[in-house]
Amino acid sequence: RMFHDDELEESEKFYVGQPRVLLLIYALYNTLVARSEMVCYFVIILNHMISASMITLVLPILIFLWAMLSVPRPSKRFWMTAIVYTEVAIVIKYFFQFGFFPWNKHVDYTKDKPYHPPNIIGIEKKEGYVHYDLVQLLALFFHRSILKCHGLWDEDEKGDSSSNKEDTDDELSLTGGRRDSSASLKSVNLAASVESIHVHFPEQQTAIRRKSSSSISQLSHRSSFSSHRSKRDIFKNINHTTLSLSFLQCKLCAVKSHCGLCCFRTLQVYVPIRQFFYNLIHPDYSAVTDVYVLMFLADTVDFIIIVFGFWAFGKHSAAADITSSLSEDQVPEAFLVMVLIQFGTMVVDRALYLKKTVMGKVIFQVILVFGIHFWMFFILPGVTERKFSQNTVAQLWYFVKCVYFGLSAYQIRCGYPTRVLGNFLTKSYNYVNLFLFQGFRLVPFLTELRAVMDWVWTDTTLSLSSWICVEDIYAHIFILKCWRESEKRYPQPRGQKKKKVVKYGMGGMIIVLLICIVWFPLLFMSLIKSVAGITNKPLDVSITITLGGYQPIFTMSAQQNQLKSLDQNEFNDFLRTYRGNTAALQFLEGYAREDITRADLEGNSNSLWTISPPSRKKMIQGLLDFDADFTVVLSWTIQRSCLSQLLHGHGLRRCAKADLAPVVFYSWHEAWGRGKEVLTLEEVYPYYIKAPSDSLAKPIKQLLTDCKWENITVSLVKNGSEEGAREWWVLNQLGKRQKTPQESLELFIFSDKVSPPSLGFLAGYGIMGLYASVVLVIGKFVREFFSGISHSIMFEELPNVDRILKLCTDIFLVRETGELELEEDLYAKLIFLYRSPETMIKWTREK
Repeated sequence: RMFHDDELEESEKFYVGQPRVLLLIYALYNTLVARSEMVCYFVIILNHMISASMITLVLPILIFLWAMLSVPRPSKRFWMTAIVYTEVAIVIKYFFQFGFFPWNKHVDYTKDKPYHPPNIIGIEKKEGYVHYDLVQLLALFFHRSILKCHGLWDEDEKGDSSSNKEDTDDELSLTGGRRDSSASLKSVNLAASVESIHVHFPEQQTAIRRKSSSSISQLSHRSSFSSHRSKRDIFKNINHTTLSLSFLQCKLCAVKSHCGLCCFRTLQVYVPIRQFFYNLIHPDYSAVTDVYVLMFLADTVDFIIIVFGFWAFGKHSAAADITSSLSEDQVPEAFLVMVLIQFGTMVVDRALYLKKTVMGKVIFQVILVFGIHFWMFFILPGVTERKFSQNTVAQLWYFVKCVYFGLSAYQIRCGYPTRVLGNFLTKSYNYVNLFLFQGFRLVPFLTELRAVMDWVWTDTTLSLSSWICVEDIYAHIFILKCWRESEKRYPQPRGQKKKKVVKYGMGGMIIVLLICIVWFPLLFMSLIKSVAGITNKPLDVSITITLGGYQPIFTMSAQQNQLKSLDQNEFNDFLRTYRGNTAALQFLEGYAREDITRADLEGNSNSLWTISPPSRKKMIQGLLDFDADFTVVLSWTIQRSCLSQLLHGHGLRRCAKADLAPVVFYSWHEAWGRGKEVLTLEEVYPYYIKAPSDSLAKPIKQLLTDCKWENITVSLVKNGSEEGAREWWVLNQLGKRQKTPQESLELFIFSDKVSPPSLGFLAGYGIMGLYASVVLVIGKFVREFFSGISHSIMFEELPNVDRILKLCTDIFLVRETGELELEEDLYAKLIFLYRSPETMIKWTREK
């Protein structure tokens, strides 16, 4: 060994021998120490999400625009700013907790008002006002102790001074003639000024080394990079020499005038900020990275949150449902605005990624940070009329957006990659990448939108159709490459039959899938009501009886207490009545006790018979004419709870004139006043009504004796003198199950179960609708997969696709390096290859 220590070896043995739970605790602590700055960021953002005030707004903005953009890590000045600011915020919040302030006298009334000034500022009186601030301060001091333990707390000033000295020596040796001027400018110590602000000049570079991402022509790349760097250094020296001269002039003028002092203080703030972003956009070394995929995933999660939680971004849409709103052709404004903004930011981010412009990304980051924080914490509470801390969906959306801001800052700090080659899912050739890539291509319009955006924001000589042709060839060749790699990993010996595991695994799964698709509508419609169906009881039952199309003689309805469900004993007696009746028992198998409702209707009509004298006279004449038919129409209306569905039905019966004539005759005869005539109408009352899922309620013939309707009695009641008499009809059902002494009607309603609202969009199509809209469409795609294979053998059965895949990647590579003429030549070569089957055979042979 190079080095051996018995104590270290014993310590290692002691550590390995500890319990696993203790080792896990050690690992978690080490992870916490290694990412202590991320813990501070998380606590600061969490504090702002819960407090949502102007006091807590400052530090999150500083995190995304200062700390996360610092290379290689946030400076001591940032952490001291965060610590001091947190301490001051705690003191301010404590001071305004006293009850003598006017806004603290009505806390219960103003605590939920989003635009109440103390709530906006963050000085409102509340319990636990400082808990999260104390946790935030504790996290900051913990990170400060970690930096001090590792000697990184004072590294910034030492690194700046040493690097400043080295850069000074280099520049003095290069510039020669400007030795005195540059030395005198850099000897200006702004720390000795009144404000004691340290100003970092552009020569002060951090000690980190960033990796170069180029992989071709290293010599030419180094020469071009050195020449570019020399030009940039000259520009930076001239630029910052001018700023330094301005500093000296303002500092000299500050002694003479108040205006000069203001100018000097302005430059003290402006120059460090300008220098910070200038060094960020023009780094000497570029450790390029690519986190666009993670940023895209964060934006996608935010997009999903908006779609499923859009009600949280509107005023009166807390109980809204996006599916119901879209089904009614109504687009909520909050949903539309949020979706368009989110989609627009994703498009802009893709354009910046393709153009590889760090300056544009920095500007976009600044606009997004300020814009989203202003909108989420100042505009949204006014729109929703509730505080941000009470909006859980908005808090979740903001947290995911903070993750996006962190990834964007990391992308800016490291720089964009030099080359963007292909899709991120095509980096390896396995089953996971294969299925993910095919799923990516199945998303509607995503592949097309990506291809068009790439063509718009990428320098190329190809037309849009040629670009899409290359993308399609590359995707097809990648899929073939994945299958060929899987064949190499799991080879099939020559002359050996397929294993049963493969045949029954793949073939059996396809058989089951096809059978399920074919019989899906029947199985779905059968199970949707029997297994997941909801009982749909009636809310209102109405009956109307009309004689020959004239004024209705009887109208009555039953609601609430008049609609009763059968108890278990009544249901058993009901089933026992039809014992031996096969048709009735078969019908009753589809209904449970809770599906049957008994409606008790009052026998007296709820409306007077107000027929006009001419109609009455005509009606009498029609009844006395025994050569013509006369009908009795009984109609019923059932209103159910689900979707406020109305079911209608009617029964038509032709009655003998001899049965109806006495009723009408006695109704206007003088002898009517001496008594009340009661007549029996046979087979006019249905008694059992089936309320299906559609809008037509039908009588149930299986439950009627010999399929005959029930008999009812009718009579006309007259009250008052002959001239001002009030008349109404009274009906009574014969053979009721519930024996009642007074006149009444009894009606049994059998309600079919309905599908739950979540599956109503499928159940509404019906069996034939599902076959036409689902099965036939899927069958068309399946048929395309099983037919027409012979026409694509030349492009599908390629033994080795490495050369074609390399040709596609070469097109991407020369495009990124700016060799556009070579891009045209390689594209022409690719097209010729697909036009020549003989050449394709030579190119795809096994090596």
